[in-house]
Amino acid sequence: METMAVTPTAGVPKACNGWGETMAAYRFFDNASVEWQAILEPHWQQTEQRMANQSVVLCLQDTTELDFNGQRAHGLGPLSYEAQRGMYVHPTYAVTTAREPLGILDVWMWARELRDATGQRGGPKESLRWIEGYERLAELALCLPATRLVYVADREADMLPLMARAQQLVCPVDWLVRAKHNRCLPNSEKLWPHATEGAPIGEIEFVLAARPGSKARIVRQQLWARRVELSAGKGEVMAATCIVASEVGAPTGIKPVEWRLLTKRVAATGAEVAELIDWYRARWEIEMLFNVFKNGCKVEELQLGTIERIERALALYLVVAWRIAYLMRMGRTCPDLDAKLFFDLDEIQAAYLLNKQLAPPVPKLNEVLRMIARVGGFLARKGDGEPGVKTIWEGLRDVRSSAHTLKALREMGLLSSCV
Repeated sequence: METMAVTPTAGVPKACNGWGETMAAYRFFDNASVEWQAILEPHWQQTEQRMANQSVVLCLQDTTELDFNGQRAHGLGPLSYEAQRGMYVHPTYAVTTAREPLGILDVWMWARELRDATGQRGGPKESLRWIEGYERLAELALCLPATRLVYVADREADMLPLMARAQQLVCPVDWLVRAKHNRCLPNSEKLWPHATEGAPIGEIEFVLAARPGSKARIVRQQLWARRVELSAGKGEVMAATCIVASEVGAPTGIKPVEWRLLTKRVAATGAEVAELIDWYRARWEIEMLFNVFKNGCKVEELQLGTIERIERALALYLVVAWRIAYLMRMGRTCPDLDAKLFFDLDEIQAAYLLNKQLAPPVPKLNEVLRMIARVGGFLARKGDGEPGVKTIWEGLRDVRSSAHTLKALREMGLLSSCV
């Protein structure tokens, strides 16, 4: 884990120190007596301990597909297209309301079965992952009575069975999902027009981050909220709050940002609705986790032969991806922490030396992360803000390599012990 964490962009052979370690890693991934869940168990326990220190924890759920097309690994299945080969990973990712990553809570990993002659696909119903994810949180909530858990998901989780299950459990876990269906209410009205009747109850303004093909810009949204009853079939209904956040004054040619959310919570004031919108916006953190997982750790390049071996490797890399995202957020929210809590002295020295500077006696976390990111391509200009995960993972690779060199030179007596 330590080896892969400090060189996240390297493959298994390059990350390991020589042939012996490489073969040991491959034997570990091939060990049938090791379940991938057992690999993640210590991390799950540590994540729960970090959650216990928070009053509110956002539990983000989403799915990413891993494309292993061209590889002959046994056990893979079709992806979005039947000709593709790969698998799916669906984690529950715990973050604070300030978006500090606390860790991975739960994971579904699976490969789809091929369609049969009738066009049907066997195996468990994939929508169960959303419901089981909520059930897992309901179990965890009993162990964290002082922490409010909020289940946050995108459109795919807009399912009545999920909401009905939450109602059956009568547990303190909230749910907040983006609405996909403009449902028909028991009074025959449509959900979305009904929710936006009357004047807005509030307004929010935030900076929409830059995306490929679009610059960062300020978004101003008007807010509506309406408590509604959703039909649950067989004459039963479920209570929920429908929230609509609609952008006003969007630039010409730009599609306005509009979100429609459903939640178990009652939100009657503009401030309460604004808080829920802010929590939903934190869902972007799981997209960042997937970015590090796939592009930083390069998990789609794993060549391990079977899905069981791949799953064990993915369990390790999920924790590695969390650590990189955690470093980035901690560098922003707690910039003055001692960097030696996160990096060894050789890594700190290497980060400064690669920038042609000497490390200070008490290096701060944000300063060291910026040095690492500069090695990874971060320009650190006045208007560049803080570095993102990509420049951090790119920089970590070179910094770790240089740290190994410093250590080797010192052991050979070619470098002073104080450097």
